[in-house]
Amino acid sequence: MTHPTTFDVAVVGGGPAGATAANDLARLGYQVLLLDRAGRIKPCGGAIPPRLIAEFEIPDELLVARISSARMVSPTDKQVDMPIDGGFVGMIDRDVFDEWLRERSARSGAERRTGTFREFTRDQDGVAVLKYESRDTKGTAQTVSVRARVVIGADGAVSAVGRQCIPGAESIRYVFAYHEIVRSPEQGHASFDGARCDVIYRGKLSPDFYSWIFPHGTTTSIGTGSACKGFSLRGSVAELRKTLGLGHTAILRREGAPIPLEPLKRWDNGRDVVLAGDAAGVVAPASGEGIYYAMASGRIVADAVHRFLRTGDARELACARKRFMRLHGGVFWILRLMQRYWYTNDNRRERFVAICRDRAVQQLTWDAYMNKALVRARPLSHVRIFFKNIAHLTGLARAT
Repeated sequence: MTHPTTFDVAVVGGGPAGATAANDLARLGYQVLLLDRAGRIKPCGGAIPPRLIAEFEIPDELLVARISSARMVSPTDKQVDMPIDGGFVGMIDRDVFDEWLRERSARSGAERRTGTFREFTRDQDGVAVLKYESRDTKGTAQTVSVRARVVIGADGAVSAVGRQCIPGAESIRYVFAYHEIVRSPEQGHASFDGARCDVIYRGKLSPDFYSWIFPHGTTTSIGTGSACKGFSLRGSVAELRKTLGLGHTAILRREGAPIPLEPLKRWDNGRDVVLAGDAAGVVAPASGEGIYYAMASGRIVADAVHRFLRTGDARELACARKRFMRLHGGVFWILRLMQRYWYTNDNRRERFVAICRDRAVQQLTWDAYMNKALVRARPLSHVRIFFKNIAHLTGLARAT
């Protein structure tokens, strides 16, 4: 009888969170399994800030474009350009980027396997057992079991690991995101700029979120998101492409997936399982940005797992969420308030875009995005923005 291999850590999910956690733990010398499904590409605008590039040592060749501005588009088609002074936002293709992260973890010593997680059980000695479905070279499915001292669930918003192991994980709230990858228009196209991201706030295209046009060099992501059941995401993107004059452009790829709205209240089972990335709900409200926060959570979770394996104290796993929220909870709270108020109807969306004309708002927005922290260095700008928000909230300011 063949006994299943025992790993120090089994990471389920090979996206940015799982691959980062696997890489960090493998570099520390642990025996790490990285289990990922084959062929899945998450729908994503693909924007990454300079802090991510530096913090996680991302090589320049993975950047397919450098964005120097964003354009906010209101329901009545008023447009506000927000240039990035002295900086840029990097754009990556998730299929290439995620695979590079997985390969980096393998170079660090993690063992990569392809399969779909099915069941969490325990051996008689209490050690966690993961059962996953794999396929051989002939395409025949087989069930494989592995043991692990710790399990990291980084398998997306509808996490199977979370639903089987973490109380409350099944109640995670999310929006559905859908995008189509098309060939980028020629430079000079009336409604397209290869160095600019367009963010469109229009209830017809998204009743509770936003739509986007994100250039990726030779290709472009055109997408939208919504939590409204029955709303046609494909119909919305088709309408947006038609409006842009890209209705007949060939679609290279279609992708859709749920995007969590807020972090779970609990990430661990108090014993030997902890979540990271979308599985833990770490996507920024209002913006939907997830890559940086996924990788940051993966690193924080890896550190908590390292501390647990070193001390045997399962309370170390619970510290992962506490540490993440201490670093990023303030930003998430502000963005959640923004989304709940400004995304409610087109009148409020119109006023939200109008606020973005303010240079102080633009500067603080980019500072916060680039540095992933609330900016406290400009108190007078904060006061100005506060009163401008009050004026728009009360209707005293016109959305011009």
